[in-house]
Amino acid sequence: MHERERWQVIKALLRERSLVRIADACRATGVSEASIRRDFARLAEQGVAIRVHGGLEALPETANAPGDVLSLATRSFDVSQTLNIDAKRAIAKAAVALCADGETIIINGGTTTYQMGEYLRERRLKVLTNSYLLAEALIHTSKCRVALPGGEVYREQGMIVSPFEEDAIQHYSATRMFMSAISIGPLGVIEGDPLLARAESKLLKRADKLIVLADSSKFVSRGSLVVCPLSRIDTLITDSDAPSDALDMLRGHGVRVVVVDASAQTNAAA
Repeated sequence: MHERERWQVIKALLRERSLVRIADACRATGVSEASIRRDFARLAEQGVAIRVHGGLEALPETANAPGDVLSLATRSFDVSQTLNIDAKRAIAKAAVALCADGETIIINGGTTTYQMGEYLRERRLKVLTNSYLLAEALIHTSKCRVALPGGEVYREQGMIVSPFEEDAIQHYSATRMFMSAISIGPLGVIEGDPLLARAESKLLKRADKLIVLADSSKFVSRGSLVVCPLSRIDTLITDSDAPSDALDMLRGHGVRVVVVDASAQTNAAA
């Protein structure tokens, strides 16, 4: 994760709480303690927050207050969508190929799953998504029926997330759920924000099969919240740069692994 991307994550954490400890930032960004200490020092120099022993303290106007724009402790949509875009588009195309017209699916918010919208234009599916950006694209450019869950809007991530256990999605049933994550590891699908992890767990209960969309950068250890174990994954779609040992581990847990060629996507776009 680049320096400025880490700063966005740290700023998001500051908006949620008055003190961000080094360990919290390490888990959210997946980088070393030394890197976080440097980030904290730079942000303090810029007047973004106050450097304190073992952490970074929010300025009085930085912490969340009524009327503030809500944010999750993860990368913003604008930053994430610029990373590994060719791989994400190739992965999304393969994901849509798994769908059949008339099917009911769930698409969790994320920059990889957002790319599915381009390939759903001529399809006729029922789609539940917590990404209002994807919902808007599907409404205007596709023939799909679109449903949104209730909740609060997180503008930086382009998502709608509900803090409540009971909401409209409890009446929804889907054949497949498509999702990405901050990381994939031996423990399963990993996220960095507790509210996001909880929302994904709720959506998972409404789907028969889980399809994970993860480019090769997602096989680096980061985040600390396990959304689900590897045994819950039916299929994982990734690109050809994914580490072979990680893919063998997934296959050993019964996960069907689909590997796409991102360079073919690049050539097709040229």
